[in-house]
Amino acid sequence: TINIPNKYSRLCIFCNVFGGDTDVMKSVSVTEGDSVTLHTDVTEVQRDDQILWMFGPKENRIAELYKQMIDMFSSNETFGDRLQLDSFTGSLTIRNIRSTDSGLYKLQIRSNRGNSDKTFNVTVYARLPVPVITGNSLNCPSSERSSVSTCSLVCSVVNVSHVTLSWYKGSSLLSSISVSDLSISLSLPLEVEYQDKNSYSCVLNNPISNQTQHLDISGLCQGMTTSGFVNYI
Repeated sequence: TINIPNKYSRLCIFCNVFGGDTDVMKSVSVTEGDSVTLHTDVTEVQRDDQILWMFGPKENRIAELYKQMIDMFSSNETFGDRLQLDSFTGSLTIRNIRSTDSGLYKLQIRSNRGNSDKTFNVTVYARLPVPVITGNSLNCPSSERSSVSTCSLVCSVVNVSHVTLSWYKGSSLLSSISVSDLSISLSLPLEVEYQDKNSYSCVLNNPISNQTQHLDISGLCQGMTTSGFVNYI
């Protein structure tokens, strides 16, 4: 059995920490207006360690920690005062994130214990509105039109992108429509029977969040307006 001195064991551990994540790509999704932290996975930065953050296709320098000194370069031109660099770990926090903050963030760690490169692909999604359900009361039953048994409904949202709008009956998907890059308005029709006792809902979702509007058939068909519902004639 060969005994390795402790100092070499410690050196090997540091090599794994700094050398094992070279050229790693991580995807990060966040909602507009929230804060996100891009972690270095370093427990504590040593005095001679260099932590460098770059952003965008031109890899513009936006933050650096070196010899325990922080340099934010000219990042305020793009981010204002929304960037924060942790002086102990070198992790980068973006506060009140905006859609223009989407992109690639490159991290370089240079240390006498090893080097490490990481890239964070940050995608910022707009905060979702609550879908609006409208109903045409002319198609709904009344004492004069007792033979009419269905209501024509439309679920709609405005100025959305990278979303899917769906109708559900209970937990079963009835129909859906999606949009990718363009910021447009979406609408999805549905016809239901006035006597239908099933639970219906309209759901707007993107990869990280959703908004749901539940349908009140009797309230909508009787021409009543409740929270979140709008009637049109």
